[in-house]
Amino acid sequence: MTITYDNFSGAQLQAIDSAHHLHPFTDHKELRRAGARMVVRAEGPYIYDSEGNQILDGMAGLWCVNVGYGREELARAAYDQMKELPFYNSFFRCTTPTPVLLSAKLAELAPQNVNQVFYGSSGSEANDTALRLVRHYWALEGKPTKRIVISRRTAYHGSSIAGASLGGMKGMHGQLYGAVPDIVHVMPPYSFELAMPGESDHDFGLRAARAVEEAILEAGADNVAAFIGEPVLGAGGVKIPPASYWPEIQRICDKYDVLLMIDEVITGYGRTGAWFASETYGIKADTITTAKALTSGYQPLSALLVGDRIAATLIDKGGEFYHGYTYSGHPVACAVALKNLEIIEREGLVERVKNDTGPYFASALAERIGSHSLIGETRAIGLMGAVEIVKESGTRLRFEAGNAGDKVRDLAIANGLMVRSVDDTIIMSPPLIWTREHVDLACDRLAKALDDAEAGLRRAG
Repeated sequence: MTITYDNFSGAQLQAIDSAHHLHPFTDHKELRRAGARMVVRAEGPYIYDSEGNQILDGMAGLWCVNVGYGREELARAAYDQMKELPFYNSFFRCTTPTPVLLSAKLAELAPQNVNQVFYGSSGSEANDTALRLVRHYWALEGKPTKRIVISRRTAYHGSSIAGASLGGMKGMHGQLYGAVPDIVHVMPPYSFELAMPGESDHDFGLRAARAVEEAILEAGADNVAAFIGEPVLGAGGVKIPPASYWPEIQRICDKYDVLLMIDEVITGYGRTGAWFASETYGIKADTITTAKALTSGYQPLSALLVGDRIAATLIDKGGEFYHGYTYSGHPVACAVALKNLEIIEREGLVERVKNDTGPYFASALAERIGSHSLIGETRAIGLMGAVEIVKESGTRLRFEAGNAGDKVRDLAIANGLMVRSVDDTIIMSPPLIWTREHVDLACDRLAKALDDAEAGLRRAG
């Protein structure tokens, strides 16, 4: 008998989940007490759970389902490739057609100085590869002491040991039991929490960038390999830098000959209204880490885009690069990626985010949510945004209980909107197929969640 979820009730599936399934980023004791939400199907911008609830997906799955759910073209691309060639590796001087064609397409879409691609299955793998490649580059250039990588607190660069070490999440560091050495973390460009009274966004952006320069000077430029950063800190709370930040980072890295590792696992493929947020901010990257929206989440695939400077040294001086994954350049995943990029181009989703839905999303959050008595700030770029929950509107004063974000998140989901909480910040990153009507519906449901949460939050303090 073929086993499908149709053979089981939602309650039965929850029980099996609790008995056998260890989830990512989860308190398993709490999960097994409450049971997991069982998402059973999805269509367009909506997901449906086993109880029959329709939920507007404000997170694009996990920052990734840019073209929405239920795309027959993507299913057909996977099926056709599986029938023709379900797998072959890219080791031993072998390759298959789809990663070859995808590499050419990515070189066409990427910034001008980026023309080479290395494949994995996740953003974590891509950042591991980037770290190894950057350090290897400096060794090949006769500067093996350039090993230190500067990152930022609250940054997220994956869950592997190297990815978690690169990231700036305290909780993850506490469970590493031995981080990758020579990684230094400095302040993030998070003006809502870190700007000084009266400090302009421009001046704060310069100060946050110069924290990187101070770290370079403290370590010695001859010991610093690279700076790694998300153009917009995503999982850390959609922290959008001031306009002055990235130009100053670029100046600093150029001055001290420090490479720029840009993590676009979240922002790549249209999220900010450009194919890459590096274009949005005018960043000249040496590596660009991508994954998630490369296939709109329909297949696991990551692509590390490698700049010409590093690639030339690796090819000319590197000999064998002792690194790779079984599924590097998986033919089915690459076939789906090619079709996904075709859909994004054909439907003009990047341009729509830039010129229509992105600006509308920002103004709707500011005008309809920003006026709520629980909101200290709204911010958005493209189709990613955040709202800060505070005790007094227009201030930084938080609720003492410290779980306001979780309460609002749970009420938003109950009201039919999937969002995510990061401490007391509510974040959204919806599919790029959202229209203005979807933005309006999301604001209605988030506003109701805030209304529903307010009395209980004020009682708890």
